[in-house]
Amino acid sequence: MKNWLVVTFIFLLVGCSSPQISDYQNTTPKLSLEDFFNGKLTAHGMVLDYNNKLTRRFTVAIDAHWQDNIGIIDERFTYNDGEIAFRKWQIERLPDGSYEGKANDIIGTAIGRTSGSMLYWNYHMEIMVDGEPMEVFLDDWMYLIDDRHLLNKSTIMKYGIEVGEVFLSIEKSL
Repeated sequence: MKNWLVVTFIFLLVGCSSPQISDYQNTTPKLSLEDFFNGKLTAHGMVLDYNNKLTRRFTVAIDAHWQDNIGIIDERFTYNDGEIAFRKWQIERLPDGSYEGKANDIIGTAIGRTSGSMLYWNYHMEIMVDGEPMEVFLDDWMYLIDDRHLLNKSTIMKYGIEVGEVFLSIEKSL
């Protein structure tokens, strides 16, 4: 009986562990932000609240370009309720291969790293909730599907508690 409890405990512990970016080092195709986020892109997404209830849908028109190790990504969000919002990222690829990003609604600096077909970002962001600003933390995973498609899953947290998720499908124009 004791062995069964130990095996069950280990299984639950391993099952609850979070993925690490290094888990994806052998996945392909390899994600290069400089290659994928270059030119015109279109995204479609949705926001779920803490109960997994759909709260918003949106599209994003993206125009991105790189010069040397600096990328500029202009995003125009159009939400299903008619709201339009803009975000302009400035992303720098650092000598160690990691990325730093800044944008108008990002608090401080977003830190990211790629491994294989994945990018993992984390950052603090100010969002509007019921007309009031709220600071949240985003745990952001991007999965390159092929040379034209990328899926993004962001977990939104406040005080270490998950309060929502964002799912985004990004397509690179031909």
